[in-house]
Amino acid sequence: MPFFKTKEGLQLFYQDWGTGNPVVFVSGWSLSSRMWDYQRIFLAEQGLRCIAYDRRSHGRSDDPGNGYDFDTLADDLAALLEYLNLRNVTLVGHSMGGGEVIRYITRHGNDRVDRAVLVAAIVPFLMKTEDNPNGVSKDVAEMVREMWKRDFPNWVLQNEPPYFNRADTSAMGEWTRWDMLQTSLKAVVECNKIIIETDFREEMRSITVPVLIIHGDKDRSIPVEISGQKSAMLLPKNRFILYKDAPHGLYITHSDQLNNDLLTFIKG
Repeated sequence: MPFFKTKEGLQLFYQDWGTGNPVVFVSGWSLSSRMWDYQRIFLAEQGLRCIAYDRRSHGRSDDPGNGYDFDTLADDLAALLEYLNLRNVTLVGHSMGGGEVIRYITRHGNDRVDRAVLVAAIVPFLMKTEDNPNGVSKDVAEMVREMWKRDFPNWVLQNEPPYFNRADTSAMGEWTRWDMLQTSLKAVVECNKIIIETDFREEMRSITVPVLIIHGDKDRSIPVEISGQKSAMLLPKNRFILYKDAPHGLYITHSDQLNNDLLTFIKG
């Protein structure tokens, strides 16, 4: 099984499918690289090299019990790009992965990166503050995390219906729940904290690579009004596509549309 090492010596699992210009996928909160299977198999067949990895404490990667901050996670992503010596990369991040994509570019530069894609991403800033009044209350977020410490599997089960917002995804839902429950509970809790509390607004203004923003208008996890729409106002070179009736799990429910939009953006 292929692994690469971080600067701390952690072994993180990755998969590398296809040949051509590289596309590196960064997974959503509490999910492993498996979530991208239906994008990677399509794009690999279109002549692209598709790489995805399991974030620390997720999937098949080492579980150190620490390092759950965006600087460290961006450094882990940098270690993968350096290990494989990737150039002309397209970075694709879903949900939390969008934060890692942004922090990678602002922390490590764009020498290796040609473009980026934010899919239902958590950026620019989710927490409710005086200058972000429509955000998530810190107290509410803390209450939810306390609930997870008592019964995370039940919360995952209860929140599956709005995640897909479709009646025909029961098998996909079971597969997704299983993937989420492989993730360290400490990582689940700590990663959610940085998702809510990290403010990317200022650093996003400095990003010069083209960015494709994709978000669903039925996303109940990360509403587009506080995320995708605001990202489009901050990123200098962006294209924003709003998916009709698409939930947070649009990589499954709208996979054909997403796959074709990714291919057009990457090849264009």
